[in-house]
Amino acid sequence: MIAKIKSFALNGLSGFPVDVEIDAGNGLPSFDIVGLGDTSVKEAKDRVRSAIKNSGRNMPSRKITVNLAPADVKKEGSIFDLAIAVGVLKATAQLVSEVKDIVFIGELSLDGSLRRVNGVLPIIISALEQGYKTFILPKDNSLEASFVKGADVYSANSLKEVIEHLSGLNPLTKIENNEYVNGKVDNIYDSDMSLIKGQKVAKRALEVAVAGGHNILFVGAPGTGKSMLAKCIPTIMPDMTFSEALETTKIHSVAGVLSDKDGIIFKRPFRCPHHTATTVSLTGGGSSVKPGEISLAHNGVLFLDEMPEYSRSTLESLRQPLEDGVITVSRALRSVKYPANFMLCGSMNPCPCGNLGSETKPCTCSPSQIAKYKAKISGPLLDRIDIVVHVDDVKYSELSSDEQNETSEQIRKRVNKTRNIQKMRFENENISTNSDMGEKQISKYCKLSDECEKILENAYNSLHLSPRARSRIIKVARTIADMSFYEEIRPEHILEAISYRN
Repeated sequence: MIAKIKSFALNGLSGFPVDVEIDAGNGLPSFDIVGLGDTSVKEAKDRVRSAIKNSGRNMPSRKITVNLAPADVKKEGSIFDLAIAVGVLKATAQLVSEVKDIVFIGELSLDGSLRRVNGVLPIIISALEQGYKTFILPKDNSLEASFVKGADVYSANSLKEVIEHLSGLNPLTKIENNEYVNGKVDNIYDSDMSLIKGQKVAKRALEVAVAGGHNILFVGAPGTGKSMLAKCIPTIMPDMTFSEALETTKIHSVAGVLSDKDGIIFKRPFRCPHHTATTVSLTGGGSSVKPGEISLAHNGVLFLDEMPEYSRSTLESLRQPLEDGVITVSRALRSVKYPANFMLCGSMNPCPCGNLGSETKPCTCSPSQIAKYKAKISGPLLDRIDIVVHVDDVKYSELSSDEQNETSEQIRKRVNKTRNIQKMRFENENISTNSDMGEKQISKYCKLSDECEKILENAYNSLHLSPRARSRIIKVARTIADMSFYEEIRPEHILEAISYRN
């Protein structure tokens, strides 16, 4: 007898249906799985055999063949265990109920219990788009699945519960939808802008960067607060919309780093990979083509502390994602595209010893050492960084002062207002922030007066800027104008934007 069970697999963030076909025929007892599955897929036969026995059913001594169709597409992971087990029971007449329109997802333990699997959220969303509405999956994935509207999702603790549900003996309860709540980020960060003493210029530059989604680089001596400023970025970033939260959660779900606590990403990611990180860990890939750090930072921040310490090839791999907002990971068997629209924040010392330009500490580096250190960050990469700001030494009087600084919450309210202006402006465009503007949007929304053009022309010639740098100055000036609620870009906005091309 042949049974056909529906399951799903992932290619990047897109799901595609997999028909799990089971033939239980005559012949020497065996259990074979075909259909281009990896090792974890082929090992499913041992998990399924034990799970069926320990769920009170009989594992037949027959020739069982499982085919995962389409057979020419590689399948990965343990996500098909539940579908295979249900198919075996169906093919051996131990289960007679109709399962045609149900998508089965889950990994089986040897005792028959169901374990959580990665990628449930993008699978359900993709399946819904293709007309599938009913799903049975592990209990541990239920919170993640509860944020998808329009799906009938049932969660189970074990294979036995699934069998009883399908047989009508003990129906499972449908998962209720959870509502996404904006502004849930209050009081969850250890950092706050009010804790940073002094650094008014750096704080202003940081607010401009966050308000427009611009890339920023902090340059300064060790201990002046570069890392502390960077860690405050998530505290002033705008609240995530539901669509942003879903898109971010899909990436984290596929990568297997989604927390069980909330089921959805409600605060913007802040990724800070160590400087020994490889290019693959940053861009994504590996044997299973998983998303890397730049995709995990999507809709959030990628912080590279001490940028010159990263390898040159690793830093250069950022150039294309910074420009396009996506990363295409190509391997021999397939090519996967992941979103990578993040805000880059970097920090570095002015020289190897860190004292170049200091008024109190002498620099011990030779000119060649300084040149070699700065050359680790290439010109093309620097050209893609909108704001470069020097973080000065802080005076002791500023550190001991009782002056109340602005809190992150106060700054975030201003950032939200500025982002709302951009949201309304780009309502009919396929972008959301000023930093995403292309030349078409720049010419439409960033018209400059003759005075502004003259200022920009002088800066272009004297600072030997590239056309890309000119465009980025205009985009930063647009953000500064939005922060001041000006419809037109004024000369002071252009001048401040130019000052950030340090």
